[in-house]
Amino acid sequence: MAAKPPGPPTPPEKPGAPGGYPAALWLLYALLVGMLVMLFVQQQPATPARVDIAYSEFHSLVAAGAVEAVTLRGHVIEGEVHGTRPLGEQRIEAAAFKSRVPAIGDERLLPALESAGVRVRVAEPIAPGASLGSALLMLVPWLIFLALIIWVFRRTSQGLGDRLGGAGELKRFLESSAQQAEVPEVTFNDVAGQASAKRDVAELVAYLKDPETFRQLGAELPRGVLMMGPPGTGKTLMARALAGEAGVPFYSISGSEFIEVFVGVGASRVRRLFEEAKKNAPSIIFIDELDSIGRTRGTGLGGGHDEREQTLNQILAEMDGFGGHEAVIVLAATNRPDVLDPALLRPGRFDRHLTLDLPDRRDREALLKVHTRKVPLAADVDFARIAAGTPGFSGADIKNLVNEAALLAVREGRREVRMLDFEESRDKVLLGSVRTLAIAPEERHRLAVHEAGHTLVAWHLPHADPLFKVSIIPRGRALGGTQQLPTQERHTLDEDYLRDRLALMLAGRVAEREMLGSVSSGADDDIRQASATARAMVSRWGMATDVGPIDLSTAEEHPFLGREITQPRRFSERSAQAVDEAVKALLLEAESRATALLREHGEAFGRLVAALERDETLHAEEIGDALGAPPVSRAPPAVVPLRH
Repeated sequence: MAAKPPGPPTPPEKPGAPGGYPAALWLLYALLVGMLVMLFVQQQPATPARVDIAYSEFHSLVAAGAVEAVTLRGHVIEGEVHGTRPLGEQRIEAAAFKSRVPAIGDERLLPALESAGVRVRVAEPIAPGASLGSALLMLVPWLIFLALIIWVFRRTSQGLGDRLGGAGELKRFLESSAQQAEVPEVTFNDVAGQASAKRDVAELVAYLKDPETFRQLGAELPRGVLMMGPPGTGKTLMARALAGEAGVPFYSISGSEFIEVFVGVGASRVRRLFEEAKKNAPSIIFIDELDSIGRTRGTGLGGGHDEREQTLNQILAEMDGFGGHEAVIVLAATNRPDVLDPALLRPGRFDRHLTLDLPDRRDREALLKVHTRKVPLAADVDFARIAAGTPGFSGADIKNLVNEAALLAVREGRREVRMLDFEESRDKVLLGSVRTLAIAPEERHRLAVHEAGHTLVAWHLPHADPLFKVSIIPRGRALGGTQQLPTQERHTLDEDYLRDRLALMLAGRVAEREMLGSVSSGADDDIRQASATARAMVSRWGMATDVGPIDLSTAEEHPFLGREITQPRRFSERSAQAVDEAVKALLLEAESRATALLREHGEAFGRLVAALERDETLHAEEIGDALGAPPVSRAPPAVVPLRH
């Protein structure tokens, strides 16, 4: 039988420390108890020592005129004498005595005391054990106070060090709050899409699996990888999949968990986190929301933040301190790479940048298949159609879409999720839940005119996205909406598309003016979006001939960043006026185009308004029936493959 290997040595218990506590701690407890006993003794009333004498001796003292005063407590007599008096073989030195009256009483006692001029007081008899009870009652508050002090000392003393047999509150506060290191079960097979990101991190997986092969050739992989992308694109999932694919421990922590009210706590947590990762190398450290601690130092309206900056400095120092034999990779995620401190991005730290984009149509279809693995689907569910109708959705949005569709099916008591559930869930995610509002007939008619204006102009514009449906059912903050489904993924916006979009945005307001003779506040969001688009066309994208290809955009930073708040404007008042005039010209041109289309198709526009008031929601086929004409032909642009 094989001998059992010896376990780890047990740390020796400190001598003189019962239960593993330091001797100094027990000495402190003893000192506290002694102080409380002294306080209790000092608070006890000082009572003179009384000599117990016989009743006959008491009479002798009274007759001799030696008694000054007596107190009668039932059968007990307590008295005081003048000076020192001999009584047989003993002497009353304390000037105090006590005696007892016989049970049969003594009728001569009071006359004798009066004739001797003794002061007589009468008091209640002392009940047996009353003195002990009062003493204990006085001791109770001190005992509670002592117990409270001991409890506080024991709680705080546990953080004195590892020799106490466990981490205390103070130690746990100073240590990192990172999750327990584990090897995730997630792999790249669980990450739908993001093919380019997977290729970029493939060599990291190979290095973590076999770092010695890289060292033999003198190759060093980056110590830090910064994952950037919009919220919900799967940055955390990609980090976990990287660790799971490589089979190494994964330390995960949020950047905000380093920040505490006490300066230096965050730096201490950083040190402990990196120490643990180095002990278990090869390993991965993942810092989520890096911008919460890695923002540019010394900027903003509020100035710097000592705790945040010390934590950032400690992270920079730890990444510089990696030895060549330590296979520790630091992954960080952020959706605000523009606010990060330049020291974080220099070579040797987070010098490799991994961008996770919003999924395209093919990736959205793959995400739908992943998130519906456990969802029973009806036969009419078409993933390609759902993916086409969700442009701009992130992975988190797709997951939420599937969950909302399943919840809708449960509420209606069905056992399968239908295509209609996905369409309703998409509307809920985009616009909000259906609201029940009491809308007046005049307002409802104006709403139908407004949405019909958007619809007709979109139907006849050659560069606008195809229509999906139009509705006057209130959802979220909107009273109605016109939805379009792009036929292709757009990575750039050409000028023709933008000009058609401006006309589409202002078509609702134009329809109200043309058909009802006035406009309303319903075009508030349309005007805001159209103005922002037109200003970007002029000041950022150089699409106005009167202004030219010059950057005249204003800073879009939040004031707390502070990097451009003190910078003077980079263009003159004349240039600003030129931008305003060009923006106004674009918007007026868009209004003119929308007005021309509405006047040209006035009869079809009336039929569309009537159909919309009757059915409240019209899809693309029903819109075509109401307008009586097919949509204008839209030739898709030729797709030219990129050369690498």
